[in-house]
Amino acid sequence: MRKLAIVLLFTTIFTNSFAQQKEIDSLKKLVATAKDDTSKVMQMRVLSRLYLNSKPDTALSIAQEMLRISTSVQFIKGEAMAINTQGLVYMNAGNYPKALNYLLSALKLAEQAGDQSQQIRINSNIGNIFYYQGDYRATIENAKRNIEIAKKLNEKRTIETQTGNIGDCYEKLNMLDSALIYTRRATPLAKELKDIDLIGTNVNNLGNIYSKMHMPDTALHYYRQALPYWKQAEDDDGLCETTLGMAKIFRQLGKQDSSLYYARQSIAAGWRGGFTPRVLDASEFLTAYFKQRGQLDSAYRYLEVSVAAKDSLFSQEKNRELQNISFTERQRRQDIQDKEAASKTAIRYYLLLAVIVFLVVMAIVFWRNNKQNKKANTQIQRTLEELKTTQNQLVQSAKMASLGELTAGIAHEIQNPLNFVNNFSDVNREMIGELKEELKGGNISEALVIADDIEQNETKINHHGKRADFIVKGMLEHSRNSTGERQVTNINVLADEFMKLSYHGLRAKDKNFNAELVTHFDPNLPKVNIVQQDIGRVLINLFSNAFYAVNQKAKTTGPDYKPTVEVSTEKGNGSILIKVKDNGNGIPEAIKDKIMQPFFTTKPTGEGTGLGLSLSYDIVVKGHGGRIDVDTSEGEYSEFTISLPG
Repeated sequence: MRKLAIVLLFTTIFTNSFAQQKEIDSLKKLVATAKDDTSKVMQMRVLSRLYLNSKPDTALSIAQEMLRISTSVQFIKGEAMAINTQGLVYMNAGNYPKALNYLLSALKLAEQAGDQSQQIRINSNIGNIFYYQGDYRATIENAKRNIEIAKKLNEKRTIETQTGNIGDCYEKLNMLDSALIYTRRATPLAKELKDIDLIGTNVNNLGNIYSKMHMPDTALHYYRQALPYWKQAEDDDGLCETTLGMAKIFRQLGKQDSSLYYARQSIAAGWRGGFTPRVLDASEFLTAYFKQRGQLDSAYRYLEVSVAAKDSLFSQEKNRELQNISFTERQRRQDIQDKEAASKTAIRYYLLLAVIVFLVVMAIVFWRNNKQNKKANTQIQRTLEELKTTQNQLVQSAKMASLGELTAGIAHEIQNPLNFVNNFSDVNREMIGELKEELKGGNISEALVIADDIEQNETKINHHGKRADFIVKGMLEHSRNSTGERQVTNINVLADEFMKLSYHGLRAKDKNFNAELVTHFDPNLPKVNIVQQDIGRVLINLFSNAFYAVNQKAKTTGPDYKPTVEVSTEKGNGSILIKVKDNGNGIPEAIKDKIMQPFFTTKPTGEGTGLGLSLSYDIVVKGHGGRIDVDTSEGEYSEFTISLPG
């Protein structure tokens, strides 16, 4: 039975296109008689694309010959096209690791040749691989890079396609507000291009989004709108996804006959078009459907189809290879950034060393001359004052560093609600136009659906507007110089805000950094009388150190490691406790007693002043009569506890 399932799955993948045969014969004659030059490479590229689906082995051979000719005539653009074609062959065959290897090589050549159109095509193929493997965030990053390039070239179709892809990925990540914004932004672009397939894709995606929002009637409305587009475009891939979405909703609504009808339509379309991922989704649904109804023979039959598809798409060895290749590429980019950062750090280090040497030499000269000339004593005193001034400046620099991290975090935090306000306003303006059209046409039910969407968007605008207002007030409060005046403060709110702002401050400098933020706040915690700006600086220092620790550990640990930073509050023994914990490398026992000393740091040169914890100690202990304690286990975790009089 399993062999039968595999045969059914792949029967229609490799078929010949008779409509293209005449064009193929013509191109073969031209290629056979052409000289080995750039024109021949371009002809071979077209020929390889015609063979891509019907005869992949032939397409691969043509691409290899393209590469040989392009290399011999130093046609870098042709090399990129040839390697890209090889990557497409392996991608269509389901060998994603090998495909990604070829596509990344092609992208480097396209960048070297300055061919932006080719970069867009290759990046799109890379994005497809990430999408098929479920790495939706990488797909989004790829799509955004493509949109930036496409805007320069005024390639509207690429802009629409990639915008729709971003919406699709956000839907897969369950970030439904963002998914709705990007999908609605892509829809008018598709209508402007009059592309039936693209319109159907965006309407179908709206159905997927509203289905996840638990709005079945609205979801069915958009799914039904998508069906005619798929039939007109003869797109079995889209038809397969839409009908499966309808089957799931009808099953939720208890309409089992309708659910089975559309599920069978879905798997039939997947078989007909040879779309393995779609067949996998539909067969898993039908397996669960028949199992629930007690029809075990039917459930087993579809289970075999599901297993056959899954074996083809997701073998463990392919996943491991894909992760290795992705890691290598990210590491290559990171190495470039690290070298640039190291170069800047080295320059600062040598400049600082030169200043220190100069000051030491001057001090020695003044000391020796002191015995001969009383005037030298005055100069030495002046030098000591300058050193004290330098020390004070370093302290101020540490304070400004924490303010800089806070500012970066605030900029990121406030950008999100502002983007939501702007985007939902744009969406509402478009939907109001649709509402007017439906009212003019007398379609009251459609108008009510759109009106409900507008009302939901207005609620989100109001929510994100209040969020931006809160952040701005917090920023103004923090920007004021500390007067030492105490204010009654909600520690839970203060800790939560500074944790997020510290995280986004680091993310602004290193976009590859990610960590899980965990909070355990005592809801009954009383408010405490503190200097908000000073305790805010303490929290910034502790959170920054925690994020630095988990980031360093992530660079030397396997993929199973999950960077985590926790903050908790509680009341105990007449004190308010704030605990900041990370699962980084911990603090060695030998230096545990030194970490609060001024200028002591474990960070590399140029990355730390050694003043953060010293300043924090002074603020908590001397300024507020509290305590700072540390609990740590080397290689496992660190936890700092702030105790403030309650």
